[in-house]
Amino acid sequence: MGMAAVLLLSFLLLAAPAAAINILRRSLAAQTKGDLASITAGNPLVANAMNDRLKNLTDAFAQQMGKEFHYCIKDTDDEWNIAFNFSTDPTFLSNCMQATDGDVPQRVCTAAEMKFYFESFLDSNGRKNYVRPNKNCNLTSWMDGCEAGWACSAGPDQNINLQDAVNFPSRTLDCRGCCAGFFCPHGLTCMIPCPLGAYCPESTLNKTTGICDPYNYQPPPGKPNHTCGGADRWADVVSTDDVFCPAGFYCPSTIKKLSCSSGFYCRKGSTSQTKCFHKGSCKPNSVNQDITIFGALLVGALSLVLLIIYNFSGQLLTNREKKQAKSREAAARHAKETAMARERWKSAKDVAKKHAVGLQSSLSRTFSRKKTLRTHEPSKGAVETDVEPSKGSGEKKSNLTDMMRSLEENPEKGEGFNVEIGEKKKTKGRHAHTQSQIFKYAYGQIEKEKAMEQQNKNLTFSGVISMATDEDIRTRPRIEIAFKDLTLTLKGSKKKLLRSVTGKLMPGRVAAVMGPSGAGKTTFLSAIAGKATGCETTGMVLINGKMEPIRAYKKIIGFVPQDDIVHGNLTVQENLWFNARCRLSADMSKADKVLVVERVIEALGLQAVRDSLVGTVEQRGISGGQRKRVNVGLEMVMEPSVLILDEPTSGLDSSSSLLLLRALRREALEGVNISMVVHQPSYTLYKMFDDLILLAKGGLTVYHGPVKKVEEYFSGLGIVVPDRVNPPDYYIDILEGIVKPNANVAVNAKDLPLRWMLHNGYEVPRDMLQSGSDAESSFRGGGDLTPGGDTGQSIAGEVWGNVKDIVGQKKDEYDYNKSSQNLSNRCTPGILRQYKYYLGRCGKQRLREARIQGVDYLILGLAGICLGTLAKVSDETFGALGYTYTVIAVSLLCKIGALRSFSLEKIHYWRERASGMSSLAYFMSKDTIDHFNTIIKPIVYLSMFYFFNNPRSSIWENYVVLVALVYCVTGIGYTFAIFFQPGSAQLVSGQRCFR
Repeated sequence: MGMAAVLLLSFLLLAAPAAAINILRRSLAAQTKGDLASITAGNPLVANAMNDRLKNLTDAFAQQMGKEFHYCIKDTDDEWNIAFNFSTDPTFLSNCMQATDGDVPQRVCTAAEMKFYFESFLDSNGRKNYVRPNKNCNLTSWMDGCEAGWACSAGPDQNINLQDAVNFPSRTLDCRGCCAGFFCPHGLTCMIPCPLGAYCPESTLNKTTGICDPYNYQPPPGKPNHTCGGADRWADVVSTDDVFCPAGFYCPSTIKKLSCSSGFYCRKGSTSQTKCFHKGSCKPNSVNQDITIFGALLVGALSLVLLIIYNFSGQLLTNREKKQAKSREAAARHAKETAMARERWKSAKDVAKKHAVGLQSSLSRTFSRKKTLRTHEPSKGAVETDVEPSKGSGEKKSNLTDMMRSLEENPEKGEGFNVEIGEKKKTKGRHAHTQSQIFKYAYGQIEKEKAMEQQNKNLTFSGVISMATDEDIRTRPRIEIAFKDLTLTLKGSKKKLLRSVTGKLMPGRVAAVMGPSGAGKTTFLSAIAGKATGCETTGMVLINGKMEPIRAYKKIIGFVPQDDIVHGNLTVQENLWFNARCRLSADMSKADKVLVVERVIEALGLQAVRDSLVGTVEQRGISGGQRKRVNVGLEMVMEPSVLILDEPTSGLDSSSSLLLLRALRREALEGVNISMVVHQPSYTLYKMFDDLILLAKGGLTVYHGPVKKVEEYFSGLGIVVPDRVNPPDYYIDILEGIVKPNANVAVNAKDLPLRWMLHNGYEVPRDMLQSGSDAESSFRGGGDLTPGGDTGQSIAGEVWGNVKDIVGQKKDEYDYNKSSQNLSNRCTPGILRQYKYYLGRCGKQRLREARIQGVDYLILGLAGICLGTLAKVSDETFGALGYTYTVIAVSLLCKIGALRSFSLEKIHYWRERASGMSSLAYFMSKDTIDHFNTIIKPIVYLSMFYFFNNPRSSIWENYVVLVALVYCVTGIGYTFAIFFQPGSAQLVSGQRCFR
């Protein structure tokens, strides 16, 4: 049966029964019996005439159906013809005209009767098979036509107006059984045509059960002459299953039922046979076809395609990496050979010069002697012999001689002993386009810089680069950070984390921040960088002597966190290269960016692991020390003006720490302002720092100045470092109270912050000028609490206070990350270019997580098999139970899969966001890559569910709905991943699916 019949029934039962009754009444309108008198009963023209009248319903029906069901009906006329176009087989109309002697118009229900029937049906919620008492059928008047399956005629004298929606006609004559192809409700004396897809033959009495087969009503008792009539009602398939064409058969008309042939299948309500994909899979009277094998083939094909894509992409990445490594190795080898050749030529030139000096003195003596002899014995032949070779040597020079002389005159421009053929032009390095040219330029510059650095050890790194490139280089903006009376207080407890810290961080110097645990070292650097959240900040922080927000310079400020926040599923080079592309100036050439990355890799000693995955907790990668250096390198590749590091040497051995600090000192030579928190540095590392900031517990300054003067200052206080003791370790032990100063020393540990303030003439807080007990309390307690604080605060008050603290912290983070004035004079790539970079990075990450994606697909496929097998589709429910489970299963699995997009990279996002990268580009790249799952996951699920369940709807309709579902739940999963922790996000996702 067509979709229009189902929609029409829904419309009649739920929407506007009066309007629907009027529509059906128009379709069956016959003005008078005289209209048909001239037509012989049984003539096919009668059926065609009535069918034409039914056809005229389309115009009136299309507008209203299009309005009510526009979301699921594409072509109203087409749907109407599927359900009510009897032109192909109008036999039931002809038969009815014959059986009633042309009295069909007098027996068809008017608009008023149909309205009454459907209103009674709605009042009883479809649970009863009879209607309320009416004019023809009531307690005082109940004729045979009122019984189920029977109808009566209005008589030839009445003029029936089928369009009358108010008045009931009197139908009391010639009561007989309902015509085949019509149904006659219990309690009414009129007939209504059955739609296509229904099977409404005349019933026969089953003497065993006393029921009129194939329907479920009984003849009235006490009336032996009352036989079984036609169908008694038509509604939905659940309540009137017996009216629909049975499964395994098809009904081309409402009175004809044919068996389904071999190679075809017929579902309930079919008007024609449906051909099976494979003829041998469908026997006669098949209800459905077995398409499980097609599902297995589709899964195999899909798996093969995904495997090919994965292997091809993986091979593409591998070949690309190998090609880059080959080009890089060739460029490095070429640069080293050129440098060695340059050194050999320089050495040979020096030897030649020394030899030439000796030869010149010898020749001068010889020629002076010959000149004396020539005055006495001139020899013409000797002169000719001397002149001729000289002439030849002056006119003819080899290419090798030209090249070596050029190299001697301009060694920094040498490209090695490569003889150019013809007039081939050399591509300048920074304007190179191919990978080999870019790497050749980068490694050539690095080797030149190394050579210049050896020759000019007292020159700054910028000067070395300038000499190596023979042109002016980009100078980084120099930033001086000064702070006065810097104090940080927690907003909730009012505890002071820093107190009256005054000093200055200078460009071109490396400052070490040291102190015992809890002294506020990390808090101090966070405050300098503007990253201190949840705190009230007082005092002044000046940038180059001006009151400017530090976040206005965030594009040229590098902050290395204590935790190694590095993408584990990317290689070392990929991590560094991504940061360089997103954070360096947009107008910088690719060759220069590659040069910056190669310098950092060279400086941090990461050449051996540059193509290795960093690794995660589950997948082993590079070592912890190498990971720490990559963490530092992420900030070095963006060429910062200020570099702040939180314990960069923690977990590193002495050689790795020394290598890292040398790289940082090299950055400082270029004018970078570097400050770092250090724990227990060796004496060698300690001497490599320029400045020392020593903090005591409570965030009080004990010393802030050059490293060279720290021992002199403490010696003036009577604190002398013993022999063979590392000075910073000794001072920290004193601040911790582990080591006591000598008895003859007048100062103790708690007085050191006060002595420093007095030594420099800083303003001293009042509480530090009070008694020693108060000072000690301030020193050890980390600050005083707000006077009059309620120590007996209720639990609700504490919870509310914690909520306010969290909200305040998030607000501070937002204030730092939001757009502000850019004073760094650096224009980084825009959103579209960053989106491109993020897209490439996300694609690589997903390809390397193919195993996880494969597990997701496997679980979806298994869920499809289970639900497709257990939730069998039925014509009564249209497989509603299976689709209910499908919505739950697909929503849960896809939502949990979407959580990984953001839950696992929150800390990476916050680091990148704080450095000025685009949040929109990050989100859009993740969403774009996830669209692959949005398209593929419904296919994986349906390849199992659809072919094991075989619902009535097409696979394309199922796919469209599931794509919309997956896209929707993916967005919900994003929301949970962003606002909740990973564990909580999974729990909330599961709860929302089962609610």
